[in-house]
Amino acid sequence: MNYKKHIKPNKILLYLSLLFCILLNACDNTHNQKIIEASDYYSSSKPCTRWWWFATEIKKTDVKHQLDWAKKNHFGGVEIAWVYPLYRYQKMYARAYGRQYPKDSTAQEWLGEEWTEIVSYTKKYADSIGLSCDFTFGSAWPVADKHISKKNRTKIFGDSSFQQLLTFSWAWPDTMFVIDHLKQAAFEEFASPFIQAISPALVGSKSALFTDSWEIKLNSTNKIWTDGFDSTFNERFGYDIIPYMNQGIDSFPEVRYDYMMHLDEYVTQGFYKPYVEKCKELGAWSRVQCLASPTDVMTTYSLVDIPETESMLNNPNYSRIVSSSACLSSKRLVSSETFTCMYGFPHTYLHKEQTADLKMVADAMFAHGVNHHVYHGMPYNPIGSDTNTFFATTYFGPNGSLSDELPMFNSYIECVSNYLQIGKTYSDIAVYIPHEDGIMKGAYPPERQRVWVWGEYELRYIEPPKELEGYHPLWINKHFLEKANFKDGKLIVGDASFSMLYIDVKYMDSQAVDRILELAKSGLPICIKNTPIEPSKVKNSYYGERLRELMSLPNVKQQFNEIKNSKPLLEADSLPNYWCKVDQDGNAYLFLAQWKSKNLTYPIYSGQSYSNVNLSMPLTINYNGNRSEIDILFKPYQSIIIKITPSGETELLDISFNPKHPIIRPREKQRTYF
Repeated sequence: MNYKKHIKPNKILLYLSLLFCILLNACDNTHNQKIIEASDYYSSSKPCTRWWWFATEIKKTDVKHQLDWAKKNHFGGVEIAWVYPLYRYQKMYARAYGRQYPKDSTAQEWLGEEWTEIVSYTKKYADSIGLSCDFTFGSAWPVADKHISKKNRTKIFGDSSFQQLLTFSWAWPDTMFVIDHLKQAAFEEFASPFIQAISPALVGSKSALFTDSWEIKLNSTNKIWTDGFDSTFNERFGYDIIPYMNQGIDSFPEVRYDYMMHLDEYVTQGFYKPYVEKCKELGAWSRVQCLASPTDVMTTYSLVDIPETESMLNNPNYSRIVSSSACLSSKRLVSSETFTCMYGFPHTYLHKEQTADLKMVADAMFAHGVNHHVYHGMPYNPIGSDTNTFFATTYFGPNGSLSDELPMFNSYIECVSNYLQIGKTYSDIAVYIPHEDGIMKGAYPPERQRVWVWGEYELRYIEPPKELEGYHPLWINKHFLEKANFKDGKLIVGDASFSMLYIDVKYMDSQAVDRILELAKSGLPICIKNTPIEPSKVKNSYYGERLRELMSLPNVKQQFNEIKNSKPLLEADSLPNYWCKVDQDGNAYLFLAQWKSKNLTYPIYSGQSYSNVNLSMPLTINYNGNRSEIDILFKPYQSIIIKITPSGETELLDISFNPKHPIIRPREKQRTYF
């Protein structure tokens, strides 16, 4: 039958209109999937600073004064964080500084009309002088508010009376209740009044809404619970988790693994995805620290617009997880909350910070893929005052120890950030991240635990294998392996293009084994150092068979030297920490961090950056099939950027900044006032 004869003209127009709509929608989808460049988020690569608004009357004259100061000192923007009234920590401030803060009831009511007015004024004035203005999504952290109903508060197994309180918020002495991060309804209940109050401030330039790292009571991480968790767990895994929870789940690593897999799904669907969607609805970017959340953080970081890491409460090595996830999900901006408690918790050497030490830390973060810094931070102070301080910070403000060098230091941060925001991250070898190992290990040993550090699943201390150092290795997990394609001899996912996969883990999920076997059969070279074990209590009968098949393939070897099929990007007797970006024309920008920034761990000591010698290093660069042999000279405090053309020509770019020689002070014992 000739259907064309039976289509009336008006129907032809209808079908053409439908076809046009379909094509238009396809174009829109293509546009929506366009890679957002790093430069699309902020108007410059200048550093931003967190701006602590203490619960006191925030005045327009003071707001204008501080924003003008930030602009003059070469900041690119601020992030407002609403925290406690200063008298909240009266004893601590008295002990540390001899200060007394009177009780203060002048603060604009939390989320009230006057609060909205001053926040909107601040955003408008920031726009007028070319500064970005971001906002913490709520007061302090973790996510909490006064109005959260009991059914939507944090829950743990076995204690129906448990609730986590937030007592350093803007609303003090009123108490805020931390939400149940496993329930979308809890997030919606929290978000609704905040959104109503903040929306007038989201006009003008696009802001980011920020949420901090996971700080649900860490000693309860293996007990987090919500209504119905046991029944959905039974449906998914086929057994009852209650008896194991009653006995203590840490005694059953395989059950803990299943519990964490289920918890991951709950937290992702109940909090992180709704958070990101809500930011989109508001026309804002989502900027998020997923650190320590009970999820596979590489996957969780891939959900947000701007993945953010942290230092120095977190060692710089962790940032490679965040920047790897960003590369694999084509996120071009990697943010960092930088200089948190650099010398120790809560505020060692506050007002005595040294620029050279800051540069050492910043360079370490650059060398792990960070390309946008949010300093931690600048306290709100009335005009003429510099005495208000946040309890866990580095001080950025008038009359601080950094004041003289701050504009030049910020110019340095801007310069390096600009180069590292170029194009894509260079990639060669993918390293399977030991997420399953972390879950199976349980708690960190006591010497690695802190108030904010609990379990191995957090992956805070992992490093790629030493033998891969020159190959610019990036982490990968099972989520990204599912998304990857093996094409023309390369494993392609997001911005990354890998020549091989490297695996050195004790445990591996069965889904990962299945996918890796598929990729190996397609020809992907794989180095797998050990035969992994299935972590779940629910075993797959075919697991061992799949592993044997995988290990028998000719392109799968246990020794790296037997399988490596490319030369390392860098060759030297000893390498500094480094990062490499590639622009659209194929030019590479290689950042080599000063030697003092290598292997930094929390806390650094005052004057740790001190250096008075030049260090020379012969370096071989293998890029785009070309080999370049050059001599590198590291002057004191100096990092280096080398531009490498596709033909192998090298050019040393000027990023010099010479801070004062730091004063070396004795390492102080960490002090705790809480």
